[in-house]
Order: sequence, then structure tokens, then C-alpha cells
Amino acid sequence: RHTKKAFRETILGVTKPAIRRLARRGGVKRISSLVYEETRAVLKGFLENVIRDSVTYTEHAKRKTVTALDV
Repeated sequence: RHTKKAFRETILGVTKPAIRRLARRGGVKRISSLVYEETRAVLKGFLENVIRDSVTYTEHAKRKTVTALDV
């Protein structure tokens, strides 16, 4: 069995350069230093919603594995 690890700020794994690359892809030239934390917060909220919905679909289908179709 897996034991739960102590909660860490894993959202910090979304690094500054990664956010910068996403912004570049979106056509942004310069980025304010405040953007990085805001981007992490928005991304966290988005992922929470997607994961919640995916788990709901999986549970409804009486499965324990989330598939690509659930997402």
C-alpha cells in the first residue's frame, strides 16, 4: 500500500521558465513578476476542476482507473 506523503507545494513544480514558455506560445513578449504566482493559482483551480470531473466520471462507471475519455 502507498502511504500519503506530507502535503508540499507541488504547484511550485510549475517553474518560472515553464510559465514563460506558455506565455511565449501565447504571443507574450514581456512578463511582470506578479504573473507567475497568479498563473500558478489559475492553473491549480483549473486542474482541480478537471480532476474532480474526471474522478466523477470514473466513479460513475464503477472503475478505479481514470481513462483519457474521462478527462
